[in-house]
Amino acid sequence: MKKLIALSTVCVLLLGSCVSKKKYTDLQNQNNNTNQELATAKSDLNNSSNDLAKEQAKNAALEDKIDYLLKGNEKTLEFVDNLTVISKSASENVKETLDQLSKKDEYIKQIQSANSKRDSINLAVAFNLKKVLDDGLNDEDIQVNIEKTVVYISINDKLLFNSASYTVSSKAKNILQKVADVINAQPEMDVMVEGHTDSRTINTEILEDNWDLSVKRATSVVRELQNKYSVAPERLIAAGRSSYEPLVENNSAANRSKNRRTKIIIMPKLDQFLELLETEN
Repeated sequence: MKKLIALSTVCVLLLGSCVSKKKYTDLQNQNNNTNQELATAKSDLNNSSNDLAKEQAKNAALEDKIDYLLKGNEKTLEFVDNLTVISKSASENVKETLDQLSKKDEYIKQIQSANSKRDSINLAVAFNLKKVLDDGLNDEDIQVNIEKTVVYISINDKLLFNSASYTVSSKAKNILQKVADVINAQPEMDVMVEGHTDSRTINTEILEDNWDLSVKRATSVVRELQNKYSVAPERLIAAGRSSYEPLVENNSAANRSKNRRTKIIIMPKLDQFLELLETEN
């Protein structure tokens, strides 16, 4: 009996020993599986960390791109603003240029009008002068020219005055009649009478110097034109140039004779004349 109990006890111990070993194996397998799952989880975690890093890098790159685009947009807006300013400036420049062209066209029209007016005056003066002078004022001591609407009649003083005198001589009647006919044919024009002397100094009880003589001769001719030949006095101007505008050098009697002269200038009225001068400049 004791042997049977002992045998039973041994069998129980052996059986218990067999069960514990199996459980141990199962536990060991579970542990291995858990370790494997843990390793897999760690691997997945590492992969996730890598993916997160990549996504963060992508996000950072996108943010940089957004910043770049925003800055580019600001520059574009600034460029557009500059273009707007430039466009406005260009528009103002174009407007200014057009205004200048308009003024230039107006100026050209004024010049053309002035030229037409001047040409008309020249034609009228030349026509009337030719009509009046066909049979007179052809003496070599009388010079007649037309320059830019102005008629210049230069008469040697020997045809008008005695030597050193400012009294108009009787022989000047025919000449002054012709001159008056020319002047009266152009009622819209003014008349300047200029006295000129040679360089020899004159000083008498009546005449102080050559200025005095040149002015008195011009005044004498003006009085003749007004009183004897019906030239309107408001059209007449008396002026003296003394010896300071000679035609030739005063180095001979013949040359001094040429320089002693009275110049009669028939010209547009002062306002018309100034208007023509201003337009031509």
